Amino acid sequence: MSERPQRIVVVGYGPVGARFVEELLPLVRQGAATLTVIGAESADAYNRVLIAEYAVGHVDRDSLEITDTFAAREAGVHLHRGVSVTAILRSRRAVSLSDGTVLPYDRLVLATGARANVPTLDGVTRVRRDRKLPAADAATLDSGDAPLPRGVTVLRDLDDAERVLAAVMIGARIVVLGAGVLGMEIALAAAAAGSQTCVVYHGEIPMARNLDRGGGTVLAQSARRAGVTMVNHSRAESLLFHQDDDGVDRFDALICADGKQIHGDLLLLSCGVGARTELAQLAGLPVSTGILVDDNLQSWADPRIYAIGDCAHVAPAPRVGDSTVLPAGGPSGLIGPGWRQADWLAARFRNEILGLGETGQLPASGSAVVMLKAEGIDVVSVGDTGADPWDLATDNHTAGCASAPLRVAQWADPEHGRYVKMVTRDGILEGFVCVGMPRTAAELTLLFERGSELPADRSVLLRYDGPDYEPAAGSALDHGATVCWCNGVTVGAIADSAAAGNTSVACIGTATRAGTGCGGCKARIGEVLERFGATEPATGSAG
Repeated sequence: MSERPQRIVVVGYGPVGARFVEELLPLVRQGAATLTVIGAESADAYNRVLIAEYAVGHVDRDSLEITDTFAAREAGVHLHRGVSVTAILRSRRAVSLSDGTVLPYDRLVLATGARANVPTLDGVTRVRRDRKLPAADAATLDSGDAPLPRGVTVLRDLDDAERVLAAVMIGARIVVLGAGVLGMEIALAAAAAGSQTCVVYHGEIPMARNLDRGGGTVLAQSARRAGVTMVNHSRAESLLFHQDDDGVDRFDALICADGKQIHGDLLLLSCGVGARTELAQLAGLPVSTGILVDDNLQSWADPRIYAIGDCAHVAPAPRVGDSTVLPAGGPSGLIGPGWRQADWLAARFRNEILGLGETGQLPASGSAVVMLKAEGIDVVSVGDTGADPWDLATDNHTAGCASAPLRVAQWADPEHGRYVKMVTRDGILEGFVCVGMPRTAAELTLLFERGSELPADRSVLLRYDGPDYEPAAGSALDHGATVCWCNGVTVGAIADSAAAGNTSVACIGTATRAGTGCGGCKARIGEVLERFGATEPATGSAG
């Protein structure tokens, strides 16, 4: 154990930074470390993954809470909210804050997260941040010198959500630019809440990064039935404005390259996110699509600096003589991997500072399970889904490849919004797309996770969503099956927690953290509770 407490400084108090703080509290209580946290937002840490649900009034503000700031302060954590870090002073091992404070550190953890991308549009000013000093005013950390025009917003924080909620409450016309997971979730939720909603996207299908043509087409049809106007093959070029009574320009229409004018009251930009790397870059730390860190989550250039979450690009550090080309990949953009990084790094700090030995390797991140959270529309995708049933390229033997060929099984019922595609090699799932088939998706997810062989008759798997479904017939309720991917909570853990008296989804979340991430597993938690003898309704809040 060190002679004096280790000074740990965390930059960022979002979901990942808050999880790291929570896991490090025992070390702080023991007096082995001091922990200082800097958060640009004035609010306590909240769950950004559920921000779309808050923006349409489906959940209240309290439902977004994910940490106990009071407990952290009682443990001795020094929390600076509403301020930002303006520079990392590596030679002094200190950070300077926007309020003039200079904080020394022994270990610096960057959990700066990501900001929403602003596309190139005539009428919107983009900010280049690669060599730009961070804003001195923490409230303008992302907007900088170029705030978005009136009537235009992104959806990344509470202020953005309040703007969207105000529009939804009056049934405004909302134009969503971008058809990724968040864009589709907010469009479907806003339509369900009574708004006229339109999604504009450049490609042929929504969620093109995650779905194949069949799955994307079925999703688009289901969205139209839900009241969302889907406008594909449309490249947005500029904005049309009108003047408010005070003379300020307000968004009026999105103009596309083919001349279409799509009018609305609010334009929501949902064009992905980019890691906040400017602090690291200005400090001379290597960055790519994120802050480059090795398998120990340490910066390639400075072993006293670490990065976790949406800002961290994990890749092996180059050795002398290696190529100088930056590595492929980047931050996952998902809360589950970020939380696992926070848990692992906190455990490593504890072991090193207390002299408890090795921590073990950072768990490898496999293919991420992507879920669309929308009422009545279930979409799950994971792994490689690019192959098609009739594509000769799936037979690798024809190209002289020694590995087994890819095989594709596909089933579609567009009329009822159902679609399944399974891509296998030697009977093992390489990836799948499942739309409108939640129980089949749960079974396929488990088979993918375990690397289990699929039944020779793939159609057997479709029966899980049939009228004669029997929960005991599948393996998705096996005790070892993962229910909550964000927190790695299994059926067995939920069943044990239920046996201990936690008989509602809310109580299970409090006891195990299941369902407190993206929230996409809450229905499955309810099924587990029903299967293993919950004594209260699964949707209850008592615990």
